[in-house]
Amino acid sequence: MPDTKQSPLIPASALADHATPSSAWIVLNNVIWDVTDFLPAHPGGAAVIMQYLGRDATAAYNEVHSESLVSRHLDSSKRIGLLDPDTLDAEWTALNAPPSSTTAAPPILKSTKPPLDAILNMHDFAAAAEATYSPKAWAFYSGAANDCLTHAANLVAWRDILLRPRVLTGVRNVSTKTRVLGADFSVPFFWAPTALARMAHPEGEKAIARGLAARGSSLCLSTNSSFSLQEVVAELPRDYPVMYQLYVNKDRAVTEAHLRGIAKLRPRAIVVTVDLPVVGKREADERIKTDVAIASADNLQQKVEPGKKVGGLARATGGFIDADLRWEDLAWLRGITDIPLFLKGIQSAADARRAYEAGCAGIYLSNHGGRAVDTAQPAIIVLLEIQAQCAWVLERMEVFVDGGVRRGTDVLKAMCLGASAVFLGRPFLYAVGYGQEGVEHAVDLLRDELETAMQMCGITELGQAHPGLVNTALVEGRVMREEGHPFARKIVRARL
Repeated sequence: MPDTKQSPLIPASALADHATPSSAWIVLNNVIWDVTDFLPAHPGGAAVIMQYLGRDATAAYNEVHSESLVSRHLDSSKRIGLLDPDTLDAEWTALNAPPSSTTAAPPILKSTKPPLDAILNMHDFAAAAEATYSPKAWAFYSGAANDCLTHAANLVAWRDILLRPRVLTGVRNVSTKTRVLGADFSVPFFWAPTALARMAHPEGEKAIARGLAARGSSLCLSTNSSFSLQEVVAELPRDYPVMYQLYVNKDRAVTEAHLRGIAKLRPRAIVVTVDLPVVGKREADERIKTDVAIASADNLQQKVEPGKKVGGLARATGGFIDADLRWEDLAWLRGITDIPLFLKGIQSAADARRAYEAGCAGIYLSNHGGRAVDTAQPAIIVLLEIQAQCAWVLERMEVFVDGGVRRGTDVLKAMCLGASAVFLGRPFLYAVGYGQEGVEHAVDLLRDELETAMQMCGITELGQAHPGLVNTALVEGRVMREEGHPFARKIVRARL
């Protein structure tokens, strides 16, 4: 039984007196917390919490967060006590019943999820996830910005780069082993930083990490993960190499304290996302919105009409990001820790050069899976742009690539064109719907495809991959060979 001296029992009726921004209590896993001071600091904005003031937020919280997260953000003085189960009357039950929704999808029968051995590729994993994930989870994971043109272009770009196989080279024994950031891995592909994996599976990032490690791969854990880096590395062999993705908070002191804590766990790289100063408009996500009864964090006293909606889950979880991050701030970040610093979201050769000049250990070519600015060019096109303008950057830095990777042939093409490693985001979010076993199966499928592609192209080691094995003619018209437009110039109109 709980120690009521340390955790007094609080009647449910008491929460009604603490349901305003000036005195805000919520229930999480039977514990009552005072979140009054935390409201303005909540990374997803105050509105996400305020709809649950004086109520039980456990179901919504557990869908995306680990149970321990709240205790890392709120100290023990904010723990009011335990909800007294003997006081949960009909009024409390009605108040905390899940809201009905006319947009909710009908329940999906478990039988619609195919057996794991019927999953033959990453597309099959996506189809299974679409059939079985909640509408909110599917919209958040699968959605992209605006018209989803960049998301589509990411997929098409890989298909437009053709392979040029070599024959009669003797390819009986093939190895996909690689070395990245001083660590040896069985494959050159990893999990890209993606948020809130617990919506796909109760063990979320922990199951993904275990599955990847079991197959000799690894991950770059997101700042917005359901489980903390500490919780994830606890699932892995001691000192197993992982990376950590960082969003810089508007409150620099918060970022500095957070980064110092992360540094104690010694990830192999700190990967700072720089392509998302603000959260893009993701319409599929925003169609599934959250009802709120009172105002946003920008104006806590402003009343709003019942039923008014807030932005989707992406904007709710990204409101803390600092839109004023600049190149000169990298020196500040590098001064916090000696862990190698990468920039994620490099989308031009000019910025690749500048990252090297700024002392970064590596760059991560990405357009955020088509979730940032729509019509941005695919990362593989950026890689070709770097080859055309400053190939020396590829020799002096680690270069990661993501966006639209779905096949082992995509991985091989990236390696041929100079990538150090390739990352996949959505496919592993879909694979973890089957738990750790699903993630292991996804790695096995991709590795088999990569091995086959290597053998078909006449190579047996990744170090033998080179640009001569690919035909990029179909995409070369999209590659900028010099900084600036080839013929258009900025127009400055004279004042008449």
